[in-house]
Amino acid sequence: MAGKKSPWGAGETGSGEPPVDPAGDGDPGGSGPAAGPASGNGASGDGPPPRGGNGPRNPWLPPASGDGRRSPGLEDLFKRRSGGGGGNGGPGFRLPERPGGGSWVPVVIGIVVLLWLGTSMVHRIAPQEKGVVTTFGAYSHTIDSGVSLTLPWPIQEVSVEDVTSIRRDSIPEGDGERLMLTGDQNLVDLTYLVRWNIKDLKLFTFQLAKPADTVKEVAEAAMRQSIAEVSLNDAMGSGRAAIEANVRERMQRVLDAYRSGVKIQGVEIKKTDPPAKVVDAFKDVAAAQQDARSEVNRAEARAQQIIQGAQGEATAFDKVYAQYKLAPEVTRRRMYYETMERVLSQTDKVILESPGVMPYLPLPGIKQTPPADSTERR
Repeated sequence: MAGKKSPWGAGETGSGEPPVDPAGDGDPGGSGPAAGPASGNGASGDGPPPRGGNGPRNPWLPPASGDGRRSPGLEDLFKRRSGGGGGNGGPGFRLPERPGGGSWVPVVIGIVVLLWLGTSMVHRIAPQEKGVVTTFGAYSHTIDSGVSLTLPWPIQEVSVEDVTSIRRDSIPEGDGERLMLTGDQNLVDLTYLVRWNIKDLKLFTFQLAKPADTVKEVAEAAMRQSIAEVSLNDAMGSGRAAIEANVRERMQRVLDAYRSGVKIQGVEIKKTDPPAKVVDAFKDVAAAQQDARSEVNRAEARAQQIIQGAQGEATAFDKVYAQYKLAPEVTRRRMYYETMERVLSQTDKVILESPGVMPYLPLPGIKQTPPADSTERR
């Protein structure tokens, strides 16, 4: 094809075949290295110089030595981004400048440094809190509530803890069953609450690895020891207050020996029930004990009533005896009349000792006969 540029060279051929290098030195047409500019499109001298070889370079292969090409560096990339080098994409991104012509980068860096210093050096501690200051991980001092200054991180670091609020641990957590053995070889399902707070923040932070878990373990050990010293009735009844005080004292003694920095505020037993497997039998026993207690109370009430009656009769007899000592004959006759009146009032016979009267009259029968109706009398 005449007038068409060959893809294997810069010149034009009439047949479309690539030019042949007769000398074998890589210069088609035998022009050699000193040959002038290529013909065709490169004849004007404004095109790229012809590359060595018989054809264009493969873009997927590394550049051949001596071709004068290199990969773009960081400087070229920044120039393209900032608009230093022209291209088909137009001018790139460029940071805005200050009114004076300077860069904003130092200002941004200064603001970041000030924020870092402010957040790592100034510490505001709440009234119920305290902070532990460590220098390169080692304890330095303790800061109280208020605003305090320290060296910036990572030189110094502050750990803040609430030391005033009461913390509550329920043992066991949730609806779990916690069986304990009493002194009379019975099992009881017991749930209790432990209240504590921090009294020494330094010891609380550095002495124990997990102080909160230690408090729970010490509470369980103290409760089991206290329950093992009482009976089941005491654990479920009136002995609860003594058990709570005993557990609190034992916990504080053990935690002070550990140098834990913890103060036990109180222990509260919330539930003491028999095991779930024997709860029905336990209810039957409790009902029988309640019935027995009711019968005993009823008998004691009856005995108290009889005793009070006897005491009343003895008091009355003492009064009569005092009158008898003052006038024996009169008192004797009065007692005789009262006795006979009480005895004869319960008989059906009426005896009269007057002359001319029958010795026996059926007066009680007459009294018991109902009166006749008025119609019958007519």
